[in-house]
Amino acid sequence: MNEILELYKVLGDETRIRIINLVYLQNLCVCELVEILELSQPKISKHIAKLRQIKLLHSERNEQYVYYSFNKSNESFASIISNTLEVLKDSDVLISDLNKLNNVESFVCSR
Repeated sequence: MNEILELYKVLGDETRIRIINLVYLQNLCVCELVEILELSQPKISKHIAKLRQIKLLHSERNEQYVYYSFNKSNESFASIISNTLEVLKDSDVLISDLNKLNNVESFVCSR
């Protein structure tokens, strides 16, 4: 039960929902999230740490950058996240984030 409580605590923050929404679709590094969400690097990193703590994110190093993706291996968490994102799919904030993701020609890290 503690795992589910921690998940819901994490989901109680808009920035973390926004990060999950983006990394659910594709691997992103912190610099890409900073650009899309228009938040500071330390703030993004703090939220990523919380998401990693409950194992919602995978990380993969590519040279000096770490790319984050959604961890779909925990099926119960994946189901909750999928349902949550479905309910929020019409959110102006999440739609705006996805539009930014799709319209950015190149990021600072330039993959």
